[in-house]
Amino acid sequence: MTSPYTSILADFAAAPAELGPRRFGIVTACDGGLLEVSGLSIPVGALCKVANGRSTLAAEVIGFRNGRTMMMLLGDTILLRPGARVVPEGHPGMLPVGDAFLGRAVDGEGLPIDGGLPIHTRTEWPAGGVRTSALDRSPVRRPFDTGVRALNAMTTFGIGQRIGVMAGSGVGKSVLIDMIAHGASAEIIVVGLIGERAREVSDFVERHMHDAKRHKTVIVAVPADHAPNLRLRGAMLATSMAEHFRARGRNVLLILDSLTRVAHAGREIGLLLGEPGAARGYPPSALATITKLVERAGNSAASGGSITGLYTVLADGDNQDDPVVDTARSILDGHVVLSRDLAQRGQYPAIDIAASLSRVMNDIVPREHQQSARTFRALTASYEANRDLVLMGAYRQGADAQLDRAIAMHGALTGFLCQPQGEVVTLDQSAAQLRALLG
Repeated sequence: MTSPYTSILADFAAAPAELGPRRFGIVTACDGGLLEVSGLSIPVGALCKVANGRSTLAAEVIGFRNGRTMMMLLGDTILLRPGARVVPEGHPGMLPVGDAFLGRAVDGEGLPIDGGLPIHTRTEWPAGGVRTSALDRSPVRRPFDTGVRALNAMTTFGIGQRIGVMAGSGVGKSVLIDMIAHGASAEIIVVGLIGERAREVSDFVERHMHDAKRHKTVIVAVPADHAPNLRLRGAMLATSMAEHFRARGRNVLLILDSLTRVAHAGREIGLLLGEPGAARGYPPSALATITKLVERAGNSAASGGSITGLYTVLADGDNQDDPVVDTARSILDGHVVLSRDLAQRGQYPAIDIAASLSRVMNDIVPREHQQSARTFRALTASYEANRDLVLMGAYRQGADAQLDRAIAMHGALTGFLCQPQGEVVTLDQSAAQLRALLG
């Protein structure tokens, strides 16, 4: 009966006894979720427990001002009263990681949400990551198999690359992410569902925690109705989890859905602290959060491990010049653009090949594959540029040999880009089918 708790009891026995006085603070003000606490000097990022009568609330330190510590609750402020005691707990700036999280779904605090037993681990990782030299990041030299034909053939990813999936709402970002999580070849898969719908979180956990890849998958889920600092903490937990496994020499696929919700959380915290909104209401700290998260992915020359980062970016109003989209595009190593027009025509995944780009593709695929991809892009672009003329019957056959070929092959080209959600097409199969399609 005690076997599941043997390690917990051993840790209790090995832990040093804390005989010093326990410090606590007092809640003196609450304004829109921002707490002011007096009498407690602890660093930014530390977690605390707010003893509020019979209930206990969790809060995180986000700053300090005029001798007061500024905190933000990880939940609602309902029933919070002035004078409540605030007690620090845990190790400031550290997040729990380890093999105990494999096969589990947790929230932003690392607590299980899958109905399983509590997770016990003594391994921790800095929430902000471990800063290394730029030369420690080895270059991308090996292809990464996504299991999606259009991506493998036209925008081939590399192991250690950072890619963004950019689209408006309802175009199929989450479905594409689901296909990659199902078909990708990686030793460890870490999925961060940040700011998404609770129903979507439940569906994702149900699909991916009952298949063969369960024991190498970690899901960190913080739905949209949670506090902004908890959403931000969930993104850092997923990234820290991936860094921990990379430091042990593992090849990790990190999926973060979505980077825009992380920026929204950073914006709420920044505005709450009085930071001025700069780019369309986004404070500089909110956009800097994106850069810090993305730069933590990549290859490690020291351990030989890698983090292949896949980040979804929501283009508000289908605006590809949105500050979050523009910032993500500038820092990522490639981007996949999903088109609403293609989705309305019934093409799924609705990948806009002309607008999508992998900056490392030419370094990791043979020259023949590169040439085939260029030919495919040229035919697709030629047809789309003259699509209205062709549909109106205003184009005269024979005027442009490339357009004639594009018109003749249009059905085959579109069929190549389409793929059912449950189907997996490997990288070798994708390249072979591309060569066969173009003759």
